[in-house]
Amino acid sequence: MEHEQDEHPFELADSPAPTNDGRDPSTHQLRLLLVLAEELHFGRAAARLFMTQPALSRQIRVLESRLGVNLLARTSRTVSLTPAGQALIKEAQHVVEAMAKLRHQAATHSRQLHGQLVLGFIAGDAAMPHTHAVLNELHARHPRITVELRSLAFGDQFEALVNDDVQAAFLRPPLPPGLRTIHLATESRVACLAAADPMVALAAERPVILMDLAEHPVIDVPAQSSRAWWDDWAVNPRPDGRAVRFGPVAADIESLLNTVARGAAMSFLPAAARLIYSRPGIAYVDVADVPTTASVLAWAPAGHDRPVLSALLEAAQATQR
Repeated sequence: MEHEQDEHPFELADSPAPTNDGRDPSTHQLRLLLVLAEELHFGRAAARLFMTQPALSRQIRVLESRLGVNLLARTSRTVSLTPAGQALIKEAQHVVEAMAKLRHQAATHSRQLHGQLVLGFIAGDAAMPHTHAVLNELHARHPRITVELRSLAFGDQFEALVNDDVQAAFLRPPLPPGLRTIHLATESRVACLAAADPMVALAAERPVILMDLAEHPVIDVPAQSSRAWWDDWAVNPRPDGRAVRFGPVAADIESLLNTVARGAAMSFLPAAARLIYSRPGIAYVDVADVPTTASVLAWAPAGHDRPVLSALLEAAQATQR
């Protein structure tokens, strides 16, 4: 049998309890105690800890002094936990685990990205649940990244990405070639009409179809806007091949809604507009054969190597999984 006294003397089990020296034990000392409590042998514990037996013994004595209690009963042949040691070992384990968690969290935060993202959005997409989901996921992963949301007009939404005015944007397809996207959601479209429009009453009697709206002028967008994008939103041409008759121009969602409320023209909007843009003078009507619309997160490929943008894209992909 191995003798613990081979390298250093030990007190006997009935030695007086050490006096508390007023200092808190270190986490390192508690870790040493836990290993010694598992081995109940100074030689094996020291080998596991890559230290000498005398050095381990000194640290345990200091720990006992700081706690003001004997933790180990030592004889010439054995080492065992005293009742106090048995009572305190679980608390020591909790302290060591808490410190390990604290260090892990500190290391995680030290590695976290920080910086600013300028994100564009069209119309009410900043208020959509999928947008909140992406931003919440980004914040949970990288709380040190700050986000600025910037409303984009109909005519500059794509140029804002290409010109790097925004690093990414929550948009509605179709988008110009060259932009990359992550699909976030799909929803139906509705007709945005003046509240007094006859189609509102008709919708209470039967489903409205695009043919019913053939004579309605549709709001147009500024000349610098993407024609393909607005033709898609206006459903131009209609399924029967008829071209849409465009009316007044609106540069953004507020001017569009004001134009509709005056009865000057209609428009198609995402179904969420019922909640986001509920206001006097406007009514929303389901149209049975109008195509659905998608919401996407878009960015220009040139900025993909930016760490903060990559973090945003990873967050967006995570919400889709």
